[in-house]
Amino acid sequence: MSGEALLKAVRAGATVQAVGLLDGMTDGERRAALPALKDLRKELRAAPWNAESRTAYPALHAAGAACHTGAAAAAAWIAGADMRWSQASPGVLLHVLGDRESDWLADVTQRLADRPVASGIPFALLSGLVRLSGSATPTTDAYVRGWFENIGAAWQGTGSVAERLRQDPDTARMVTAFFESPQAAGEIAWRFGDGPGSWYNALATVTREGVLDRKVMVDACVARLLRGGPVADHRVFLRLLTCLAPTRDEERERTADWTALACGATSAVAGHAQSVLASLALDGELTSGQLAELSSGVLFRTEKKLVRAQLVLLGKVLRRDPTAPEVLLAAVAQAFGHEDTDLQERALKLVERHLPALPPTGGAREQLSELAADLSPGLRLRARRLLGDEALDSVSVVEDEILPAVPERLRLAAAPESAAELAEEVGALLVSGGDVAAFERALDGLVRHAHSDREGLKAALDPVVARRWWKDAASWHSTGNGPFGLSPHGLDVVVAAVFEAVGMHTLHAAVQQGSTEANCRHSGPARAFEARLWEVAYRIRTEPLPFLLATPTWGTGLLEADELVARLAAYRRLDTRPGAADFAQALLRVRRDDPATAAAAARARALGSPEGYRLAQWLTSEAPPPPAIRRRTSGTRVLVEIGELEEIQGLFPPEFRLLGRPFALFKHRWYCRHWDTGDRQHWLAVVPGRRELLAARLLHDISTVAVDESRGEAAVLPLLAEADGTAGEALHLAVAYGLAARHPEDRLAAVDALLVLAARGHLDAGRLGSDLGELVERGAVKPSRLAESIRTAAATGAYSTVWSVLRVLLPRLLSALAVDPSSGAGPVRGLGDLLAVAADCAERSGARGALDHLSRAAERRGSSRVVVQARRLRTALAQETAA
Repeated sequence: MSGEALLKAVRAGATVQAVGLLDGMTDGERRAALPALKDLRKELRAAPWNAESRTAYPALHAAGAACHTGAAAAAAWIAGADMRWSQASPGVLLHVLGDRESDWLADVTQRLADRPVASGIPFALLSGLVRLSGSATPTTDAYVRGWFENIGAAWQGTGSVAERLRQDPDTARMVTAFFESPQAAGEIAWRFGDGPGSWYNALATVTREGVLDRKVMVDACVARLLRGGPVADHRVFLRLLTCLAPTRDEERERTADWTALACGATSAVAGHAQSVLASLALDGELTSGQLAELSSGVLFRTEKKLVRAQLVLLGKVLRRDPTAPEVLLAAVAQAFGHEDTDLQERALKLVERHLPALPPTGGAREQLSELAADLSPGLRLRARRLLGDEALDSVSVVEDEILPAVPERLRLAAAPESAAELAEEVGALLVSGGDVAAFERALDGLVRHAHSDREGLKAALDPVVARRWWKDAASWHSTGNGPFGLSPHGLDVVVAAVFEAVGMHTLHAAVQQGSTEANCRHSGPARAFEARLWEVAYRIRTEPLPFLLATPTWGTGLLEADELVARLAAYRRLDTRPGAADFAQALLRVRRDDPATAAAAARARALGSPEGYRLAQWLTSEAPPPPAIRRRTSGTRVLVEIGELEEIQGLFPPEFRLLGRPFALFKHRWYCRHWDTGDRQHWLAVVPGRRELLAARLLHDISTVAVDESRGEAAVLPLLAEADGTAGEALHLAVAYGLAARHPEDRLAAVDALLVLAARGHLDAGRLGSDLGELVERGAVKPSRLAESIRTAAATGAYSTVWSVLRVLLPRLLSALAVDPSSGAGPVRGLGDLLAVAADCAERSGARGALDHLSRAAERRGSSRVVVQARRLRTALAQETAA
């Protein structure tokens, strides 16, 4: 009866009554009641999450914990995820578990403490179980986090954090565990805060009072910084170390640690370690060898601030110690290889100032000569004159231009012969996508196998599509088009057609009526691409095709005329009706610049079919002139519009005619559903050889990476650069926007496109430089971001290419400098970096000649980066080329 009463009380959510019943039950009665409690838990899991079901959970949580006799089972019940949000209070759980043996309670305590922090075990429960069991305090992540939250909680009382730390007997143990845990710091760091009452000051205070061992605290902070990890952790331990205020003796004892941190830690930590070592060095407590070791690591870092500070320190030590140059000048020369030429020059000036202190011959001068080879060409010439080393005379030799290899066309492999192999490829495409070649190969394979053995194809594909979102068509409650209402979703609609998971009404409407959406700037290529997919899916359900006509010969989307003629001949023999969209796509893909085109046209005409006559006419017609392109502005942006392309009209299906319609910026709606950038590579294959058509329609999207700081829209740029066709205004503007993108991956994509265009001989450097200048003036492009991209491109060895762009861009930026500096006009931000890249390119490529407005910048007063690099560039352009 007691078990039935307990279950009734639990169902009613009467926690107090249930606890009273549990107090009067024997261990045997509790065990007997457990199966009913487990059944109730299963019942509640399946019940809707409402007030009625939540009412029972606290009482169920307490009753189950009390009725389990095994420590592991009891801990699992208490930590159950399904009861986490409506569990019994820690006080109730401690009451019902209070009569257990100490060893059993200790086991439960440790198991709960070992749970991940995300399990949400209340600290009040854990600490209460520790007291009940008398066991050692756990040092797991969950317990440490709970302890810190408990000590730091405002509701603890009026006492400060420091006062609570003094009173808690576990303070030393918990703080030590905090340092040792790889995860606890990240979980707790956000609570440390600032101000006099912060955790930092509290820990420093109790350390000074002796509650915590000072040496242990300082060593622990340094050890955590040496261990590395997230930047947020570094901030915590660095701030705590600063609050501890190590004495000079404590700093001196850890010289090796500071050196390691200065060379390899994050910038903030390295800066602190560098400042400590600088103080020691200036007080004479670092040997020249120790300082040289430190400098060798710091001067290889990319952070200019750290490198500059180290060179300043070396200069001070060199002035004080007459014996130091023989050891430290070689360390100074480590900065000769830094990417920033200002720092190279600073290091070279130090060498110039202290070189007379070196013996006229010896290993030190030889080491300087070796390292001087890493200097930029202009500074290398200066070093040669300084060191008298003829081996450095190679400064005047023009470096060869290095460009990437021109991408080669790759022929598509035949469709997989077995359904199992095809299913494997389709599965990969559905999960992670693929390039044009993989997509077209799989699409043709699906058509071929659906025609020859549809049931075998279904059997092979069944495990691949078991969890696709459209697999259970009955779960879609739409009364209209179901899961494929607006889009074919790439290859999904074709695979779904194989399984009859897409309705005939949907397919028929898509093929016969086309899209009913309003036009957007992507409608032309998107609808043509989707029309063929809809048609393929429709034909699989109604009149399967033996193979596709438009499967390209090459990965770029081009189709050889001979192959298309052979396919049409096979269609005629098989008495197969071609798909209108598939044939239209084949016409757009067929290659017409081949000398054998006339012969292929004759064979097509001889077929005697309407498609053969159409192909022959298409192959023999003269290529129309490219559509007119007009530049337009929209806010800060410069975009383009394209006129009509008449040949993609007439007999083409309606969904394909949009490709040839005029593209006007302000006549299309800006919102559209074509947000998936992965489809855009397939749009290129819709109109191979006409990349300007697509570049113009994507230009606004690509511009957002620079203007709106979006991410990923520039990923299509390398594909546009590798595609065939004219590289005109749209493509060059797209590359210009990409070079100034907010995110590094978009800038790298633009750099790749720039280099590929240059390697193929398609880059108009003057046009790109002019476009960049206009965009900078309009505020669409930030020169500081552009400088990063240009520097990256130059670093690949494309010095002549980059210079050819900069020589057009720089005069427009330099012209903004006022003749009278007192007028207040200054250089645009990032101009100094662009001038530095230009000077490097001019020195390495052998560029010579005047540059408009450069002298005005070089003659300005001061030593700003713009002035210094303008002078360097002017010197490089005026330098005589050695024979």
